[in-house]
This record gives sequence, C-alpha cells and structure tokens, in this order.
Amino acid sequence: MPFALPTAFYTLEAFGFYLPPLMMWALLALLPFLVVRWLLGVAGFYRLVWHRSLFDTALYVIVLGAFMLGLPAVAGGQG
Repeated sequence: MPFALPTAFYTLEAFGFYLPPLMMWALLALLPFLVVRWLLGVAGFYRLVWHRSLFDTALYVIVLGAFMLGLPAVAGGQG
C-alpha cells in the first residue's frame, strides 16, 4: 500500500523554532470541530450522549484524523 505523506509531515518553522507537524493539523482541525460541536448542540444531539466531554474528545480525534489523511489526498497527494 503506497503511503506517501510529504504534506502531512511538513515541519513548520516559526521564529526559528521548529513546530511539530501535528500542531498544524490540530489547529486546522479545530475550526471544523467547533462548528460540528456547535451544530450538534443546536440540534440537541447531546441529549443522547452519555459523557459529553468524552464524546467531544472522540469527535475531535476523528476530525483531526480526517484532516491528516483526507486533506493531502484532496490536495493532490496520496494522503
């Protein structure tokens, strides 16, 4: 299975400090996560959830994984 991730593991540099690639993906995934969380709250979905914080954490990990694997594939890489 070919799995090239040059985009996924691009190292950021800010003011001479190298930042981990996961930080870039975590920041990119934060806004869609907040939007989805707000939509679920407005729709009343959280009435069905036993532990809201645990659900939100799992949702964030899913959104982060989708960004890490899906965005490079959409941008032209293999993801």
